[in-house]
Amino acid sequence: MPLLPEALTSSMLYFQMVIMAGTVMLAYYFEYTDTFTVNVQGFFCHDSAYRKPYPGPEDSSAVPPVLLYSLAAGVPVLVIIVGETAVFCLQLATRDFENQEKTILTGDCCYINPLVRRTVRFLGIYTFGLFATDIFVNAGQVVTGNLAPHFLALCKPNYTALGCQQYTQFISGEEACTGNPDLIMRARKTFPSKEAALSVYAAMYLTMYITNTIKAKGTRLAKPVLCLGLMCLAFLTGLNRVAEYRNHWSDVIAGFLVGISIAVFLVVCVVNNFKGRQPENEHIHMDNLAQMPMISIPRVESPLEKVPSVQNHITAFAEVT
Repeated sequence: MPLLPEALTSSMLYFQMVIMAGTVMLAYYFEYTDTFTVNVQGFFCHDSAYRKPYPGPEDSSAVPPVLLYSLAAGVPVLVIIVGETAVFCLQLATRDFENQEKTILTGDCCYINPLVRRTVRFLGIYTFGLFATDIFVNAGQVVTGNLAPHFLALCKPNYTALGCQQYTQFISGEEACTGNPDLIMRARKTFPSKEAALSVYAAMYLTMYITNTIKAKGTRLAKPVLCLGLMCLAFLTGLNRVAEYRNHWSDVIAGFLVGISIAVFLVVCVVNNFKGRQPENEHIHMDNLAQMPMISIPRVESPLEKVPSVQNHITAFAEVT
């Protein structure tokens, strides 16, 4: 297979760094600035869907943001580093190191170690997907402005001043609420659930990485148990959001769909199902087989040729007829 020129390889690396920087900046603007205005969604008077009690700040949750973000950022990094190191050591032990794919940086002399190359690739794509998931979730929350189940407990509307004589009366506008504006703004950003999306993205990415990358004897039971455990933790995170009245079922399901979709897309389309190129020796072996001449079958002497009398009778009979 022809090698990429140095200039093309450098330009591709630069282009990927620009994409990553742009993704991080967009996630920053969504998360920490008010550049994007949240849609102000109205509500009906005494709507039971938004009358749940306020569960307290996010830090008081059973799965606080610090714990969730630490697990989503730390566990995949640890698993990928340990997994790639184990695969690399196994390749060295089986003397399969020279057959592995190398990435050329400068000319014909400088190579990236396969351990470093694969680890950086998996971690880089995972990090990109993590920020992409955050962007998709924040965009959905800003566009929809869906209200949290405890919205009315934070909004504290003055029903008398609003003239809420009937439950079917619809109220719109920011002036309807008298509570803390910061808490009210957070209560308007629930669809889809960010916690559900990030947790299931990390679990799905690791599940597909472990399933498709780690090929070793004795892992037929360990891999399914580990993968199911990761997925269960992600689903329990979503269930906890509903149980604590922080998100609706629709918010959690939408978050699951966003996280799973991004993880599957990156693994299948970007990482090419975590499969490297065919080893070089296999290509040479197949080429040698294709160039080999066809095998000639040796001629088998007929028994009739060994008997002169029989052969003479057959010749005479053919001449008479």
